[in-house]
Amino acid sequence: MYKILKSNYTGVDEFDIEDVEKGCWIDVVAPSEEELQEIEKATHISKDFLTAALDREEKARTEIDEDQLLVVIDIPFFRSNKDYDTMPLGIIVTQEVIVTVCLESNAVTSSFNARTYKTFSTYKKTRFLFQILYTSATLYLKYIRNIIRRTDDLEQHLRQAMENSKLFSMLDLQKSLTYFTTSLRSNSMVTERLLRLRNTAQTQKLIKLYEEDEDLLEDVIIEYKQAIEMVEMYSHILNSMMEVFASIISNNLNLVMRFLASVTIILAIPTFISGLWGMNVPVPFAEWYNGFYIVLGLAFIVSLLAGFWLWRKHMF
Repeated sequence: MYKILKSNYTGVDEFDIEDVEKGCWIDVVAPSEEELQEIEKATHISKDFLTAALDREEKARTEIDEDQLLVVIDIPFFRSNKDYDTMPLGIIVTQEVIVTVCLESNAVTSSFNARTYKTFSTYKKTRFLFQILYTSATLYLKYIRNIIRRTDDLEQHLRQAMENSKLFSMLDLQKSLTYFTTSLRSNSMVTERLLRLRNTAQTQKLIKLYEEDEDLLEDVIIEYKQAIEMVEMYSHILNSMMEVFASIISNNLNLVMRFLASVTIILAIPTFISGLWGMNVPVPFAEWYNGFYIVLGLAFIVSLLAGFWLWRKHMF
């Protein structure tokens, strides 16, 4: 599936593939082989560039081939089960059009639509490229803040009860932060490489930087660095929390086992005494009318003394 859009002063126009013109943006999502062939034929973009981001394991990178620039970044993705993940987004810049390719609909490219047409210009390809990178960086920050809030909520629940579901949720958040850390570092390297390439003869005809564009690219770099610092800090915090809660669970288990051992000791005393008086041999108080109650009281007193001694030893 793909859409061909071009912004103007009054909104966003949509085109057919046969009518694609300079300044258009082709937003490609999970394309079929036929759709890729149509785009390749209309834009003359390399097939390798168009399919680069369709591999979930594709790493963030930049590549230049004659009059085409490929930028692959990892964007954050929020799934329905409250898990966060990352996936590659390919951005291809030519002298005529800009193309974005992704495996799924995402919040980055979806933020550029008819309602937000005043904030972007598809025909300003360099600025639009940097705006996509900036949106990705801000989305990382938003999701990291959401993870922080969820971590705080889970911590409050775990302070009251060690539920397995809450621990698994915290493990999922820890995994999400690990994905974010790797992706943010790769994206930061891509933005710094774009900053170095801005003045090379090979990219000047594709990336024309004005003062506002340079400021925007610097903002992108700053946002990515801030996101990296946040995700690394909270990864350490979450790792520490997991270790603390693991220790608490182990300690709680030791307390339960100690309590059960104490109860076993106390219950063993009347069992032992009743076993002695239950033998088929002469025993004290056997001829007494109240002998049963005396033995019962003796077992109770000894058990009470054992329980008091265990309590003094902090075994309860």
